[in-house]
Amino acid sequence: MEIRVLKYFLAAAREESITKAAEVLHITQPTLSRQLKELEEETGVKLFERGARKISLTNEGILLRRRAEEIVSLVDKTERELMEQEELVDGRISIGCGILASSRLLADIIKGFSEKYPLVKYDVFTANADMVKERMNRGLTDVGLMLEPVEIERFEFIRLDIKEKWVLLTAPDSPVAGREYVTAEDLSKIPLIFPGRQNVQNEVVNWFGGRFEGLNIICADNFAASSFDMVKNGLGSLVTLDGGAPYLDEREIYKIPLKPELYFTSVIAWRRRQPFSLAVTKFIEYIKETLRD
Repeated sequence: MEIRVLKYFLAAAREESITKAAEVLHITQPTLSRQLKELEEETGVKLFERGARKISLTNEGILLRRRAEEIVSLVDKTERELMEQEELVDGRISIGCGILASSRLLADIIKGFSEKYPLVKYDVFTANADMVKERMNRGLTDVGLMLEPVEIERFEFIRLDIKEKWVLLTAPDSPVAGREYVTAEDLSKIPLIFPGRQNVQNEVVNWFGGRFEGLNIICADNFAASSFDMVKNGLGSLVTLDGGAPYLDEREIYKIPLKPELYFTSVIAWRRRQPFSLAVTKFIEYIKETLRD
């Protein structure tokens, strides 16, 4: 005997009309009639006296109505109690991430999860993917948002649809400042600050092609934000992610797209077969549900 069908039965008993009950339940009258007929067949008793204008309960129907009301009330109470238990989930979640365009999505996920579980707190560690992965391997970070390429054979992950676009950050008095875009040839003529991560550096090198050998790379930095002051002081132009420089003052630093365009992807990941706290387990479940939707 399904709870759903019991609710159908109670609606019909309350409205004293299958047609009206069907309207209240937002189902068709034939569907409701069939469900009630199957309920009578399942219980082996007649539940309704069907008149010309309305239906009424038999003695067996009155008994079932009493029991059905108790059952449905208990189910509703149990569901409310389970929801209240959800609200009592607390603890801390450790999150590692770079400064990426996809960081905005992570912020949206944290906001939505916080509304559902307001007692949970967060520790956010900002670093490049290699450092975040190392912390995850050591059990210091639960969930990581990382720029690819990154080796994640030990992790369960979801690759995000957001494109991480590469740009050049340069000072206003740079020879390339104000251009609509810059090419590998343009960058071969100015001092550059390069990404420090080897895997990322390799991909950027491929973009430069044969021009790479002639580049004047004055600095490699594994965290782009620390190079902004060097760019402002005219020491070099920074090859970096657009999402890694969201709040620049364009009077101090110009942002110019690369041509041809260069995009990377990012992943949100966690260790496979790792025992997590209840808060982290629910956070991972929420990530999966949110990104699937």
